[in-house]
Parts: sequence; structure tokens; C-alpha cells
Amino acid sequence: MRLNHPQGAAAEEIAKRFLQAQGCRIVAQNWHCPFGEIDLIAKQGNDLIFVEVRFRKNQRYGGAAASIDGRKIGKLQRSAEYYLQTQHINCPCRIDAILLEGEQKPQWLTNITG
Repeated sequence: MRLNHPQGAAAEEIAKRFLQAQGCRIVAQNWHCPFGEIDLIAKQGNDLIFVEVRFRKNQRYGGAAASIDGRKIGKLQRSAEYYLQTQHINCPCRIDAILLEGEQKPQWLTNITG
């Protein structure tokens, strides 16, 4: 699936710059596999971070955080596992989310899978 929505592309760019400002190095963007897509893959120290970017104009319907449901987390986990296997990577990793709502600062949720 291609990111065709201009707001989605802009949100990913904001998230990417935000992570870089926090000392992360972006490894991949919009990485696709049979299980889905990972918006950003970043390195922070020795950790590999799989990042889901969520943008919402406002808090209506629960906002950006509420849009990440169990089904989405399952797809992210399968995609991350596939990435690690196909790239032959064995390092500490986690799945995070960058939430963007309206004009607010990005919110970084770490280890959203628990």
C-alpha cells in the first residue's frame, strides 16, 4: 500500500525528524512485507525500533492512540519479526508509536506491545 494521503506523508516526515532530533538514526521508511507496512525503522543506541506513526486532526473518536488496536499491533509484530528474520538481525528491539494530533508536539509511546 502506498502512502497517498498528503497529511499522512507529512506526519511521517514530522515523526522522522522528531526521532532524529532524539538521537535516532532512520534505517528504513515505509518498509513493506507480506504482513503489512512499518512506517519507520530506527536505531537508538543498540536498540532497533519499529515505529507506527498515527496522525489525527483532533481527539474525536479517541485520537491517535485509540486508532492503534489489537489487530494493528498484531500486524506490526508479524512485520517486525519478518524484518528481523529476513535481514538476519539479532538485537534488542521494540515497537513504538509516534502520535500526532492537530498542531500538538509529537508524543512518543515506547514499547506499545507491552
